[in-house]
Amino acid sequence: QNHRCPALRVCPVAALSQNGVRAPQVDEAKCIDCGKCARVCPTGALQRHAVRR
Repeated sequence: QNHRCPALRVCPVAALSQNGVRAPQVDEAKCIDCGKCARVCPTGALQRHAVRR
């Protein structure tokens, strides 16, 4: 069964996409480095997208 990553719902610029049960992919051209996805990611797969400031 496919599970949608909760981080997809919190991205304010829709920079995340997910294919099946794989980890979400980040569109770096859209990503504004707000860190919201990293804060809600239950597996830690998006930690590199935490606020870098």
